[in-house]
Amino acid sequence: MLEDDERPPSPEETLRVIEAQQAAAARHIYIDPLLLYLPWGVAWLIGFTALFLHIGLDGRSYAPISQGAAVSLLTAAQLVAGGVAAYGITRANRQVRGATRDRGSMYGWSWFAGIALTAVLDVRLAPLLPPAESQLLWGGSMLTIVTVLYMVGGAVWSSRQMFSVGVWTAAVNLLGILLGPGWHALLTAVLLGGGFIVAGLWWRRRS
Repeated sequence: MLEDDERPPSPEETLRVIEAQQAAAARHIYIDPLLLYLPWGVAWLIGFTALFLHIGLDGRSYAPISQGAAVSLLTAAQLVAGGVAAYGITRANRQVRGATRDRGSMYGWSWFAGIALTAVLDVRLAPLLPPAESQLLWGGSMLTIVTVLYMVGGAVWSSRQMFSVGVWTAAVNLLGILLGPGWHALLTAVLLGGGFIVAGLWWRRRS
């Protein structure tokens, strides 16, 4: 008769061990905060500052920046930020194998795909709207994609940090949309652009 220590594990016990190992692997994957937050902070600080200077709070431009130039700068900066974030996540994902690695790789490239597809959609829809509303479409839709990806990332990697960042991005985006294009650009540049830069540097220092 086999002792308890020699008894083969039941299927339920084996499944629990596998799930615990997968959860531990996800928790220990290190994603460089500089790659995850700093690119977005720089992109939003530059791009939304340009939009704010063009729109202003009173309907008058504060600097000789055209709408096309400001939108193009913002879009290009966000595409670069999405690519850097995807690289950071896929690089961190090399630490694991199997289903966890596949899940991380697919999530990483979802960043670049989400931003690129949103840009294509905005290109098609923006000309149908008044200038101020088209700028709000560009900014609000991009931030919505990033919000969802951060919150989903928090769920995938069991990271309260990423999920909280997604919630903060959603709150700033919602407030800006309600207040209008000028306020949306200003709040995003300061609270998200500057905030993400500070957060990336702070969390990198603590890691």
